[in-house]
Amino acid sequence: MTDITHFLEQLADGDEHASERLLEVVYAELRMLATAKLAKEAPGHTLQPTALVHEAWMRMAGGDKRDWKSRRYFFGACAEAMRRILVESARRKASLKRGGDRERIELEDSAPDSPLATIDLLALDEALGKLMEEDPAKAELVKLRFFAGLTLEQAAQTLDISPATADRHWAYARAFLFHEIGGPGPD
Repeated sequence: MTDITHFLEQLADGDEHASERLLEVVYAELRMLATAKLAKEAPGHTLQPTALVHEAWMRMAGGDKRDWKSRRYFFGACAEAMRRILVESARRKASLKRGGDRERIELEDSAPDSPLATIDLLALDEALGKLMEEDPAKAELVKLRFFAGLTLEQAAQTLDISPATADRHWAYARAFLFHEIGGPGPD
């Protein structure tokens, strides 16, 4: 993790090669997270883990906004990029041009016994937008757990909050999302 912070500081100082070194450090971890997320996708899903990582990295590194001040901002950007790619993919599949019917896409939650283990990605995206308006910190926690694949403890560390606070935020965010999506209440 300290290597990541070091390379982020070099990027902020204008070192153009720091981006390449940062990718070398995080690539294996991002690939592993993408593989885990896509393993639970519906059969016939065409997005591959390598493509998800590469597309997310191209969006992050190629954009004008690369002011990742810390690991928190970096992993938040990773989670957001992967979320957008997965949502765009789901929307393309759901479009009238491609058959019209919305297809459920199953995503693995970080906690396998969680009721959030199977959810409609488009409905989640819409509900997450509402949560972002109400409480951006809790929405950020959801992004880190769902789209970056971090555990509750890792997300707490990334967000610089205590594990107990992260647990309370997670419980609230799950209840909020289930209410918005219309699913069953949290256990």
